[in-house]
Amino acid sequence: MAPNRIVWNSEIQEIILSTNSGQIGILPNHAPLLTASDIGVVKIRLKEQWSTMALMGGFAMIENNQMTILVNEAEKANEIDLQEARDTFGKAKSNLTQAEGKKQVIEANLAFKRAKARLEAINTNISGIIN
Repeated sequence: MAPNRIVWNSEIQEIILSTNSGQIGILPNHAPLLTASDIGVVKIRLKEQWSTMALMGGFAMIENNQMTILVNEAEKANEIDLQEARDTFGKAKSNLTQAEGKKQVIEANLAFKRAKARLEAINTNISGIIN
């Protein structure tokens, strides 16, 4: 769930989520869990089909075979324009290398992580490979 919409609402077989301490895989009957989600890619398996989304940080809760992920922003890979994502990534990478001062470096790093997550989501979706 993002602030302005529900992005995904269905049963799934597996989910791989980026957290602040690394990626975690969630299968049915997972133990209850509350974790922060990092800026990154979430991979969702429904039957034998994988889908990816770029998530922009938030929280995930698992309880009683239900998972709720509250995020600042989310984009399904098939809704991301590849060329725009590449352009944004290039600009963010350039801005990060040119950033000066603590505030500018922090802001540039966040923009870079967001751009990288969007590009990774679409590239993973195109290739169909789940790592």
